[in-house]
Amino acid sequence: MAPKPMEPIARRIFKGIILLEVAGVFAAYGLFHKMNSSRDFRGTMNKYFPSVLEVFYKSNEWSGVYGVRESDQEAWSNQD
Repeated sequence: MAPKPMEPIARRIFKGIILLEVAGVFAAYGLFHKMNSSRDFRGTMNKYFPSVLEVFYKSNEWSGVYGVRESDQEAWSNQD
């Protein structure tokens, strides 16, 4: 009896990797959308994951959207 070819296994692995990448893109977009629409959520991210918030600010600045970081810092300093 001949051994099974590896092609079906490789195809399943490839499909799994593609599915994980697509899920990652949707998760990244969801996180960006949540941070872009909620200053409170950005405050939570600043508290627990400041490096992720820094990437958010940098991506906004690279795309030409300025002032988000400054307005957040001003609002958070007025709250205390």
